[in-house]
Amino acid sequence: MGAGASAEEMAAERRQLINIAYRLLGSLAESEDAVQEAYARWYALPGSRQDEIASPGAWLTTVTGRICLDMLGSARARRERYVGAWLPDPLPDHAEWGHAHGTDLADQMILDESVTMAFLIVLESMTPAERVAFVLHDVFRYPFAEIADVLDRTPAACKQLAASARRRVRAGSAPASAAGQAGAVRHVKEAWEAKDIAALVDLLDPAAVMTADGGGMVGAALRPVEGGARIAQYMVAIADKAPGLELLERTVNGAPGLVARRDGVVMTVASFDVSDGRVTRVWAVRNPEKLRLWPRDDARR
Repeated sequence: MGAGASAEEMAAERRQLINIAYRLLGSLAESEDAVQEAYARWYALPGSRQDEIASPGAWLTTVTGRICLDMLGSARARRERYVGAWLPDPLPDHAEWGHAHGTDLADQMILDESVTMAFLIVLESMTPAERVAFVLHDVFRYPFAEIADVLDRTPAACKQLAASARRRVRAGSAPASAAGQAGAVRHVKEAWEAKDIAALVDLLDPAAVMTADGGGMVGAALRPVEGGARIAQYMVAIADKAPGLELLERTVNGAPGLVARRDGVVMTVASFDVSDGRVTRVWAVRNPEKLRLWPRDDARR
């Protein structure tokens, strides 16, 4: 960054920026593009201008936030052209990611409750300005005075945006404990492997919803499948059409999930929302472009 910034400080800033961008955009590739563009703009500044900037990290955060805001503004139009439902990129556990991506991103991404699929889906329901205000303030603890520079609004207006976003988060279902979710996911795996529709129905909330993202590249339900009974039938039908499908319990976006693999290739990554011991939401990412982070081979069971 500036003349006094070390390589370690640069790396630390990039880690923070990647984490912010992914929570804002839900796409790792777009997040990397946004951060790269922010650094490109920094290095394009004359040295004298860089020296005038007291906090290069704050400058990079502001620029990255503005780039993400612009990208969020155009995302709606892009997703109207997307085939079927759009879901955020599913992230593997750190141990798997390093082999899949071949970069240091595995060490840079923080996998906590702010990247669970359930949380990212709530973020998707916000306006771009709400999302930026909420993520920067409530997740990363930036003061509203700095967020105001990103959104080009007053600190008071940014505070109101974050409060509105917070209400959306509170309206969502309370997250299950890690142990509770892991248990429910394990039972779903066992019932799915057994093709036991009755057991699946018992595990699914009657009003459960399954959303699949195939991106028009692979077969996937174009509209959400609603109702526990219909979801159970759909899951068993998938198993019937894919002999040799292997189900693995894996961490997905920092939470218990399932990976469906066939002939060593990851075909589907599923995330779950669990309430009162029953699955209320299933998010199944099948778009191959979003599964590139996931390793082809995995000997663990």
